[in-house]
Amino acid sequence: MLKIFLSRVAAAIPLLAIISFLIFSLIVLIPGDPAISLAGQNPTPEQIAAIRESLGLNEPFLVRYWHWISGVLHGDLGHSLFSSQTVWVDITARLPTTISLVGLCMVIALVLGVAMGSIAGLRPGTWVDRSATVLASIGVAVPYFWVGMLLIMLLSVDLPWFPSVGYVPLTEDPLEWLRHLTLPAFALSLTPSAIIARQTRASLVTVMSEDYIRTARAKGLRPARVVMKHALKNAALPVITVFGIEMSRLLGSTVVIEQLFSLPGIGKLAYDAVFNRDFPIVQGVVLVAAAMVIVINILVDVSYAYFNPRVR
Repeated sequence: MLKIFLSRVAAAIPLLAIISFLIFSLIVLIPGDPAISLAGQNPTPEQIAAIRESLGLNEPFLVRYWHWISGVLHGDLGHSLFSSQTVWVDITARLPTTISLVGLCMVIALVLGVAMGSIAGLRPGTWVDRSATVLASIGVAVPYFWVGMLLIMLLSVDLPWFPSVGYVPLTEDPLEWLRHLTLPAFALSLTPSAIIARQTRASLVTVMSEDYIRTARAKGLRPARVVMKHALKNAALPVITVFGIEMSRLLGSTVVIEQLFSLPGIGKLAYDAVFNRDFPIVQGVVLVAAAMVIVINILVDVSYAYFNPRVR
């Protein structure tokens, strides 16, 4: 497993370099001049030119990219154009919120999805299977932000059980941390739960018809042991793949949910930076998000070696 991990890390280094170049290129191609935004109202051409000079915007593209990527390699993502904070400080201050939201969301999605998919997969063709399939289809079709607004109206406005805005760090109050993240996590976990349930159901139906499952039953193993020891472990590979894809997708989905629930995460930070044309913040957030997606993919690849001995 260590060899697989090291090979995936080695392959991720050039990939991250290509991503960094694309990020810088796309940000540069975005219409608008941050110097004009920084100059305030009714700026003179001399003021705009001075700001562009101070920000290095007059330098050639490759020179600007080299300065930026050299800083990134030394842990410096630059400075925000509208505050005295460094980009890294702004991101690290918001990152725990997003990680908490995505982590809690995926725990909910994994538990609900595997449970519902297992129940349906062990009873194919029954009313339980059909009901679970219908619920999963609804979960895929319903927009998560609509579910979030519905949860706010039902469980925050009509029944004030959960707060609808704000965030409390886990280190300050674990109970309040959970209460503030419950509604956004449930809203965001609806689609991943449905997708994981459908994949678990399909994989389990296929595995339960294999010869080694019939052999295990013929040997007199308890049904629970057959399912937990043999069926679920062999059906886990497609589920893990979907889990990794959905976890990566959720990093982008947090932009809307964090805005809806006023959560101070990197999604809301990126949203505000785009409207303020704070390009260093946007570049830093996208680069960190890309690195997180690569880490998730590496962990998924390594997990294959655990569930499938042939990979090892």
